[in-house]
Amino acid sequence: MEILLWLVPAAVTTVLAMLWVSWAGRDGRGEVDRDVAVERLGRALAKELPAQARRTPAATRERTTGIAVRPSHAEARRGGDTRRAS
Repeated sequence: MEILLWLVPAAVTTVLAMLWVSWAGRDGRGEVDRDVAVERLGRALAKELPAQARRTPAATRERTTGIAVRPSHAEARRGGDTRRAS
Protein backbone atom coordinates (compact mmCIF):
# COMPACT_ATOMS: atom_id res chain seq x y z
CA MET A 1 0.00 0.00 0.00
CA GLU A 2 2.90 2.35 0.73
CA ILE A 3 4.07 2.08 -2.85
CA LEU A 4 0.81 3.73 -4.02
CA LEU A 5 1.31 6.82 -1.83
CA TRP A 6 3.12 8.56 -4.67
CA LEU A 7 -0.21 8.66 -6.52
CA VAL A 8 -1.88 10.81 -3.83
CA PRO A 9 -0.49 14.19 -5.02
CA ALA A 10 -1.50 13.43 -8.61
CA ALA A 11 -5.00 12.36 -7.53
CA VAL A 12 -5.48 15.48 -5.39
CA THR A 13 -4.27 17.71 -8.23
CA THR A 14 -6.63 15.99 -10.67
CA VAL A 15 -9.63 16.40 -8.35
CA LEU A 16 -8.82 20.07 -7.76
CA ALA A 17 -8.47 20.65 -11.51
CA MET A 18 -11.84 18.99 -12.16
CA LEU A 19 -13.50 21.15 -9.51
CA TRP A 20 -11.97 24.34 -10.90
CA VAL A 21 -12.99 23.50 -14.48
CA SER A 22 -16.55 22.69 -13.43
CA TRP A 23 -16.76 26.06 -11.61
CA ALA A 24 -15.14 28.06 -14.43
CA GLY A 25 -17.30 26.43 -17.12
CA ARG A 26 -20.65 26.91 -15.43
CA ASP A 27 -23.51 28.67 -17.22
CA GLY A 28 -23.82 32.41 -17.00
CA ARG A 29 -20.20 33.42 -17.51
CA GLY A 30 -19.76 35.44 -20.71
CA GLU A 31 -23.32 34.82 -21.86
CA VAL A 32 -24.33 36.60 -25.07
CA ASP A 33 -27.88 37.78 -25.72
CA ARG A 34 -29.71 35.35 -28.03
CA ASP A 35 -30.78 38.10 -30.44
CA VAL A 36 -27.22 39.37 -30.73
CA ALA A 37 -25.96 35.85 -31.41
CA VAL A 38 -28.58 35.31 -34.14
CA GLU A 39 -27.64 38.64 -35.74
CA ARG A 40 -23.93 37.73 -35.74
CA LEU A 41 -24.68 34.34 -37.26
CA GLY A 42 -26.82 35.94 -39.98
CA ARG A 43 -24.04 38.38 -40.89
CA ALA A 44 -21.47 35.59 -41.01
CA LEU A 45 -23.65 33.43 -43.26
CA ALA A 46 -24.47 36.35 -45.58
CA LYS A 47 -20.82 37.23 -46.13
CA GLU A 48 -19.44 36.52 -49.57
CA LEU A 49 -16.63 34.02 -49.37
CA PRO A 50 -13.43 34.72 -51.30
CA ALA A 51 -12.78 32.55 -54.32
CA GLN A 52 -10.69 29.59 -53.34
CA ALA A 53 -7.40 29.19 -55.13
CA ARG A 54 -7.38 25.96 -57.08
CA ARG A 55 -4.92 23.62 -55.52
CA THR A 56 -3.22 21.05 -57.67
CA PRO A 57 -2.60 17.69 -56.08
CA ALA A 58 0.98 17.00 -55.14
CA ALA A 59 2.82 14.80 -57.59
CA THR A 60 3.01 11.27 -56.28
CA ARG A 61 6.47 9.87 -56.31
CA GLU A 62 7.14 6.25 -57.02
CA ARG A 63 7.82 4.52 -53.76
CA THR A 64 11.23 2.97 -53.72
CA THR A 65 11.90 -0.09 -51.65
CA GLY A 66 15.59 -0.38 -52.36
CA ILE A 67 15.05 -3.66 -54.20
CA ALA A 68 15.66 -3.98 -57.92
CA VAL A 69 12.62 -5.42 -59.68
CA ARG A 70 12.71 -6.85 -63.16
CA PRO A 71 9.87 -6.00 -65.52
CA SER A 72 7.16 -8.62 -65.70
CA HIS A 73 6.72 -10.89 -68.67
CA ALA A 74 3.60 -8.98 -69.71
CA GLU A 75 5.63 -5.79 -70.11
CA ALA A 76 8.18 -7.63 -72.25
CA ARG A 77 5.41 -8.87 -74.57
CA ARG A 78 4.03 -5.38 -75.00
CA GLY A 79 7.29 -4.17 -76.46
CA GLY A 80 9.27 -3.42 -73.37
CA ASP A 81 12.86 -4.38 -72.98
CA THR A 82 13.51 -7.40 -75.24
CA ARG A 83 16.85 -8.39 -73.70
CA ARG A 84 16.93 -11.53 -71.62
CA ALA A 85 19.26 -12.65 -68.92
CA SER A 86 21.32 -15.66 -69.84
